[in-house]
This record gives sequence, structure tokens and C-alpha cells, in this order.
Amino acid sequence: MSETLDLTLRVWRQPGADATGKYVEYKLTGISTHMSFLEMLDVLNEQLHAQGDEMIAFDHDCREGICGMCSLMINGQAHGPDTGTTTCQLHMRRFKNGDTIVVEPWRAQAFPVIRDLVVDRSAFDRIIEKGGFISVSTGNAPEANAIPVPAPVQETAMDAAACIGCGACVAACKNASAMLFVSAKVSHLSTLPQGKPERSSRVQNMVAQMDLEGFGNCTNTEECSAACPAEISISNIARMNREYMRAKLCSKE
Repeated sequence: MSETLDLTLRVWRQPGADATGKYVEYKLTGISTHMSFLEMLDVLNEQLHAQGDEMIAFDHDCREGICGMCSLMINGQAHGPDTGTTTCQLHMRRFKNGDTIVVEPWRAQAFPVIRDLVVDRSAFDRIIEKGGFISVSTGNAPEANAIPVPAPVQETAMDAAACIGCGACVAACKNASAMLFVSAKVSHLSTLPQGKPERSSRVQNMVAQMDLEGFGNCTNTEECSAACPAEISISNIARMNREYMRAKLCSKE
């Protein structure tokens, strides 16, 4: 197998939020199969800069698969062909010499394009803000055994807390639903004792904000979980629905 690739990239270029976008084709030669996908885009940008052309804008930060910034649709798949993987962890050995790769931003009404491959995901921030705080004492860290938490509960909470908020679930969903993201944030607090006091107000406020942001409804196709780099389970959506019904029926908040 060759350790270098010659590729054709079809990249979505859009100079601004109100501008008309289009696909632009680029040729790349000698791309190492050991590169990550973002490193390949760095090479392309270096080539564009050397030619005096406008470089491609794309989000990135840690490049370690934990920040959720590298939000790209690659050949129609959120974060590319690998499962449980972010774009920055995707390596060029997953592609073949001569391939044409289509790169575009997340497509959702609630994620408007800012420029090229960069979208505004502040809707997620506003949903989290609506979740509020938890009623715990500030100051020194409490004794670890002060509030016993059964191991299954800990594992459920930590599995939900693994969500990195990248938005792949929204981009992959045909309805642009944010249910997987919101349910993960609701679940990891509602299952723990520290999050119980605000559980009713939290789920109601976060769901209301999700609807206000213009995300679509969930129709249980499970594409969100399949595209999620943290492999968040859709069981969290069922848990959030139960929390929401409980809050609506039993809570006075």
C-alpha cells in the first residue's frame, strides 16, 4: 500500500453568513497516509497561502478528540467514515489514492454557517446555560464517601457526561434534532444525587430552549448515536423524556 495519496477535494466555500456558498475543487498530491484529516487541510491551506489565495476556515482546538470543535461532514458523514471518531482523529489511510473527498459544514437551521466550514454552535451554549447550576456547597472538595453513589449510577452518569458537544448528532439527523445532546446533559445530572434538587426545572428549561433554537424533533432513527464520536446511547433520550413527563405531571415548578 502506498504511503502517499493524490486526492481531489471538493470543499464548501462561503465567505460570510449572508453570502452564497459553493463547492470549490482542489488537487492535492503526496499526502501522507499518516496525516490526520485536519493536518491534510493544513497542507491545503499552506498551498493556498503560497498561491496568494484565501485559506479555508475550519474549526479546531485540541486535536485530541475531546473538545468537539472539528465539526466537518466528510463524504456525507459527520466526522467521516470511522465510528466513535472525531475529524481530528481520522487519518488519511482511511482513503484511497485518487479519491474525491467532499468536505462541508454541519447543515442545520440552528447552526448557521459563519464562513466556509465554520458554523455557529452557540445554540448549544444557550441550552446548557438554561440548565442552571446544582445546589452544592462551594469551597473545599467534599469527602468522596460523603454521598454514596452506586457504581451503576456512576457509570450511567459518566457515559452521558462523555458528550463533547460537537453537534454531529444534529448534523447526522434528518430532522436536525438536538435530542441526543440535550438528553446527555440532562441525564448525567439527573442520575446523580447532586443534580436531583433542580432536576425538574433543568429538564423543562433545557427542552424549552432547544425548541426555541429551532432544532427538529426526534423520530428515533438512531443516526445521532451512530454518528456520535463519544458513542452516546439513545437510551439517554428515553431517560430525558421520562424526566420531562415527570416534571410536567408532578412538579410545581
